[in-house]
Amino acid sequence: MDFLPDAIVPCILVYVTNAKDVASASCVSKRWKESIPYLNKLVFTRNIFDDVKRFSPDDIIGHMVSSINKLEELVVYCPFSGSGLASWLSLAGHSLRKLELKMDDNLVDMNSCSRKLDSIGAATNLESLKLWGVNMTRGPKWHTFHKLRNLEIVGAVTDDSNLHAALMACPNLSNLLLLGCEGLTDVFIELPHLEKCKLDFNGLGKCSLTVNSPKLQHLEVQGFSGIRVPVTQFLRDLIISNTAGRVGALDFGKLVALESLEMRGVQWCWSAIHYMLQLASEVKHLLMKVEFTGDFDALQPFPEIDIVDFFNSHPKLTKFEIHGAMFAALCQRNSLRNVDSRFTIPFLEEVVVTVRSPLNAEQKMSTLGVSNQLWKETEEDENKNSSDEEQP
Repeated sequence: MDFLPDAIVPCILVYVTNAKDVASASCVSKRWKESIPYLNKLVFTRNIFDDVKRFSPDDIIGHMVSSINKLEELVVYCPFSGSGLASWLSLAGHSLRKLELKMDDNLVDMNSCSRKLDSIGAATNLESLKLWGVNMTRGPKWHTFHKLRNLEIVGAVTDDSNLHAALMACPNLSNLLLLGCEGLTDVFIELPHLEKCKLDFNGLGKCSLTVNSPKLQHLEVQGFSGIRVPVTQFLRDLIISNTAGRVGALDFGKLVALESLEMRGVQWCWSAIHYMLQLASEVKHLLMKVEFTGDFDALQPFPEIDIVDFFNSHPKLTKFEIHGAMFAALCQRNSLRNVDSRFTIPFLEEVVVTVRSPLNAEQKMSTLGVSNQLWKETEEDENKNSSDEEQP
C-alpha cells in the first residue's frame, strides 16, 4: 500500500465502502489510514455490531462519520437511535447526497420514531433518500429538500395528511417509490417534476389516488380502486393492479404517448376495462390479466368481446398478453367465422395466453385454435404482399 501511486489510491477507495472493511483496512498501513478521510461512502450492514460489546453502535458510526472529510453517501441497516442519527447528520449533513436508513420503527416509542424522521431534515443537500420500516404517524419536521430527486419508502405506517406533508417537502422529485404502505385512504400527489411513480399499498384495495404531475412518464399502482390522472401527455408506461379489491372509477387524460398498458387484478368493473381500452388505442404492448368483472362484490364473467373489433381498435399492437378467462370471451360472438378478407393484425409479433383454470376449457382451446389460424393467414398475406412489392 505504501508504494502505490497517488492516482491509484482513489480508484481503490471507490470499492471500499463496507464500514467493517474500512476499519480493518485502516490497520494495514499508515498510508491507508491517512486515506480514510477521503472516502465518500460508508455502509453499515445489518449485523455489523453483533460481536461488539464495548462501544455502542451510535458512537462507532459517529466516530467513523466524523473521520471523513466529505461523506456523500451513508447507508445504515443496523439498529440506531434517533439521537445518534441526529449527531451523525449534524457532522455530515451538509455534504450528504444519498442517505439510506433501515428505520425499524414501531408503535411503542413514538418519540424515537419522530426524532429519527425529524433528524433527516439536517441533510439539506440530499439528492436521494431511501427509508425502510417507517412509522410516519406524525408529519416529519422537514425543511424543503430542494435537491432531492429520488424518494423511496418501503414499509410505512402513515396516513393521508402526513404522507402529503412529507411529499410537499420534496417538491422537485423525479422518482417516487412507496411500497407496502398502510393506513392510507385518499392519496393526493402533486409534484411538477415527477417522471416515474410506483405505489404499492397494503389493505383492502379501496384507496383512491390522484396524481397531478405534468411530466409523468411511468406510473405503476397497486391497491387502488379509484385513480385519477388528469395530465398524461408524456405517460408511456401504465400498470394498474389490485389484488385485494375492485378497480372501479378511472379518470385519465388522453393517452397519446402510451406504449405499454398492463391491467392486473382479481376484479375490475367492466366499464373500467372498456374505458382503458378505448383510451389506449395506440398502445404497442397490452397485458390483461384480470380474472373477473362485476360492479359489485359478486364476481361476474366477462361479456362478449368481438376479437375483430378488438384488434381493429388497437392496430399498433406488437405484444399481447391475456388471461384465459378474458381470452375465452374474445370469440363468443363467433366473429372469426366470417372475417373480412381485408382484416389484418399488421404489427403483432407475440401473443401470450395464461390459462390457470379448466373451466370452459373447450371454448378456450377452440378460441386459441381459430385465432392461431387467423394469425397464420394474416402473416401469409403480409409475406405475399411483401414479395409482390419486391418484384420489379
